[in-house]
Amino acid sequence: MVALAQTPPSAERLRAVDGFLTEAWADQARHDDRLRGLAVDVRFDRGVAHLSGEVADPDELRLVRDRVGRLAGVLAVWCKVRVGGRDPVVVDLGCGPTKQWSGNLGLDIYPAPGVNAVADLSRSLPLADDSVDVFFAVHILEHLIDFLPLVDEAHRVLRPGGVLHVMSPWWGHVNAVADPTHVRLLDVQTFKGICLQRPPGTPRWYPLHAGCDGASIFADLTPVPPDADPPPESHLSRFFA
Repeated sequence: MVALAQTPPSAERLRAVDGFLTEAWADQARHDDRLRGLAVDVRFDRGVAHLSGEVADPDELRLVRDRVGRLAGVLAVWCKVRVGGRDPVVVDLGCGPTKQWSGNLGLDIYPAPGVNAVADLSRSLPLADDSVDVFFAVHILEHLIDFLPLVDEAHRVLRPGGVLHVMSPWWGHVNAVADPTHVRLLDVQTFKGICLQRPPGTPRWYPLHAGCDGASIFADLTPVPPDADPPPESHLSRFFA
């Protein structure tokens, strides 16, 4: 068997990459007239871009997301941006005691200090249609024998333009198999299958971003209607084989 060559970057290299990304974004924001004046703060942490601030409409947020995501080295673009004066509704799936941001709504099967509502994530979510702007599924999908029902539920609950942020262990890293509660192995290509290879009539997703740092895989997905055009090949080629 051929050994896998990809290894996670060191903490020192990750800090260097974050420094590069900070400088690259500042330079881009200065020279792109469309970005100048937008009140969005972009912070990089281990290759993940964290967006906060406020924009007037969803198109402005989509522009910032797209421009940040085009920087080499960005693994994911995580957003908590007010749009049109409204705070986003952000839900942490399987959050346990620690949520990604303290103001998020936390759902988990077990009660804990960070859990706002107890819910079995393998069943329907106790949330209304079109009621959430952002879902975090951080280190949760690998614990579910079949995670597609949860992905479908996220599609139902997300508002148009909403985003599902996924982070899971990469199948080629020891972390994927070291935890005996992990029952699924994931790769970036898993999200190609979710977006492009599911049967007709199932919920459809557009991949905003996908990446792997050698230890974890990341995916930012947004729901699209059944009659939407498929993503262009030029976009997919950035992420998928």
